[in-house]
Amino acid sequence: MSQKSLREQVAEAARRLAAEGLLIGTSGNVSARSGDRVAVTGSGVVLADCSDDEVTEVTLTGDVLSGDVTPSSELGLHLKVYDRTDAQAVVHTHAPFSSAVACVDGLTSLPVLHYQQLGLGGAIPIAPYATFGSPELADAVASALVGSQAALMANHGSVARGSGLAHAVDNALLLEWLATLYHRTSSMGRPRVLTADEQEAAITQAIRLDYGSPKENRT
Repeated sequence: MSQKSLREQVAEAARRLAAEGLLIGTSGNVSARSGDRVAVTGSGVVLADCSDDEVTEVTLTGDVLSGDVTPSSELGLHLKVYDRTDAQAVVHTHAPFSSAVACVDGLTSLPVLHYQQLGLGGAIPIAPYATFGSPELADAVASALVGSQAALMANHGSVARGSGLAHAVDNALLLEWLATLYHRTSSMGRPRVLTADEQEAAITQAIRLDYGSPKENRT
């Protein structure tokens, strides 16, 4: 069986995120990097039906290499993230709860309520508002992602990066779950945030147990 092309992988990731409810209609975009090439979903593409023909390959400076569809209007954001981090894939969504939390006035980050959030780097920063598709937004989001695997975009949505498409998709799904948890907790009372000591203990335990990795039983 032949290996899927980068464009096919990006299209597949977009369809999965749409099926999970994180990408709605044409809102959102997905990209992956391979060396000095980036494959990104096209502008105006219905992401639930995205095909490899609707994914465009560009250089790291945004020059089109292949594809008939104009790249996403957030191409600059994706390229800025690749420039400033070691990301190999970037997912930007308008996921319902992530977007809702990003619209809360005065909130500068999503606090750590659950230890699984530590896998994303801790408190999730909320990048300051800037017009979509603008250099200012690209710069703000890339800065937020330098020390985090995910970020919220004020009055806009969410973005997650990863070591590959599967990792970035998983991070986006986790971020949406965490935003949902925050929303539900806030509706019941004041959320209890994990202390710095509790977070450190959770990290130590995860390392000790190699948490999240399958292991064989030892007899």
